[in-house]
Amino acid sequence: MNRNIKKFVCSALAFCQIVSMTLMTAYARPDWPSDTGIQAEAGAVMDVDSGALIFGQNSHVEYPPASITKILTALLVLEHADLNDTVTFSETAMNSVEADSGNKLSLVAGDTMSVEDCLYSLLLVSVNQSANALAEHVAGSIPAFVDMMNQKLVELGCSESHFENPSGLNGDTQNVSAYDMAKIACAAYSNDTLREISSTVSHKIAATTNNPDGITVRNEHRLVITEDTSSEYYCPEAVAGKTGYLLKAGNTLVTYGEKDGRRLVSVILKGSPRQYFVDGKELLQFGFSRFYNVDIAENETRYVTGEDPVEINGTSYAPSDLYVETGRVITLPNSASFADAELSLAEMPENHPVNAVALLQYIYNERKIGQAYLYDRTIPVPEETENPGGEESDGSGMEEMTTAAPENGSLEAEPDVPVSGDPEGAKEPGGSGGLPILPMAAVLVLILLAAGAGFWIRESRRKEAEAQALRRERRRQRLMEEGAEAEFERLLEEKRNRKKGN
Repeated sequence: MNRNIKKFVCSALAFCQIVSMTLMTAYARPDWPSDTGIQAEAGAVMDVDSGALIFGQNSHVEYPPASITKILTALLVLEHADLNDTVTFSETAMNSVEADSGNKLSLVAGDTMSVEDCLYSLLLVSVNQSANALAEHVAGSIPAFVDMMNQKLVELGCSESHFENPSGLNGDTQNVSAYDMAKIACAAYSNDTLREISSTVSHKIAATTNNPDGITVRNEHRLVITEDTSSEYYCPEAVAGKTGYLLKAGNTLVTYGEKDGRRLVSVILKGSPRQYFVDGKELLQFGFSRFYNVDIAENETRYVTGEDPVEINGTSYAPSDLYVETGRVITLPNSASFADAELSLAEMPENHPVNAVALLQYIYNERKIGQAYLYDRTIPVPEETENPGGEESDGSGMEEMTTAAPENGSLEAEPDVPVSGDPEGAKEPGGSGGLPILPMAAVLVLILLAAGAGFWIRESRRKEAEAQALRRERRRQRLMEEGAEAEFERLLEEKRNRKKGN
């Protein structure tokens, strides 16, 4: 290798290093905040609208849920019954409870209540008999209702949980993870009626056998009802929620909060008395203070702008015919921007809207932070479909997300990131899958450098051959002038023979 080639290689390596450092600086993303924690064994805080897991501590470990189970029970009841329906308390409903679980409303078999009153007694003071009676009213039997509960888990994408009863009392396989419980809560508190009932401070239950004048029940969730600003339980963001307790489960808690247009849920599992409220408040306020939401449709321009056709899953579309689903957001740290989120095309679910052509999925530092459908406006939508987003969402925007994630201290990344069938989650900011910005740019630079190096080497060799031929011709001319051309040809022949011999 001559000096020119060596000089080029050294320059190329230096240039590549400078470009790599520049790219790393240009595309480095702020860290996902994780400087919080709870004294409970497990917990999670999730954004209702994006479905992003903001923080998790042992959030994929299964624990007994206790009475926060009743959140799912209430959601199913509201989906399958009318508030004015009459519920009759059967012998089975009254007796399918543990001996020490109590009877807070002094109910007896044969008592009747409206579905609405049953829900208030269920969510405000956790009446187990109401859970059983509602289950029988909706499904015909408690076991049939439990089947509905576990089917709902599947619909919500919860794979780390299982229920045996509608009340949350002890069961050998009655377990939830904090992550799954957060997804359940996102769906539940997106229901206006459930949210209204759970946020009520007190409610008057109509007359029953032992309460001929009715009875008033009061919310037991301290973060929801505390108005004293000096109290450790004062949490102005808390709107609704549910408490739970069993000896085996410890204290459990779900809290739904709102602030500045954002909606969060926090979950506490295996907590301790009093502290579990503080833990729930800590996670909720951490989520509100350190993160914000960005509207996808208002910021996403890829696929929907420009004149050139775009290719999506082998089909060509005009950008003017495409539009992004409205009302969807991504959740980002305060120090990050929409441009920091990586875009990829996720696998389309089987029940996707008829005019959806792609599912845009956003990732931030290997964490799912939101998604939205990309629609083709030229495809007619059935009249009964009010929202081109398809089936009614649970409010999380993450119905298709999977549920197994690696632990990283107290900070837990969102579960596996399936991107167009790639389990490693390789993605391209341009939206067509493939490599992230940094590797793609670095590869491009290396390809250009390699091509340049090849051209440089070929050009150097060509010039060297030309120079050598010119020197040889000049020597020939000089020898001819000296009358020694024959001697020159003899020397050339000897040199050729030596090369062949080597």
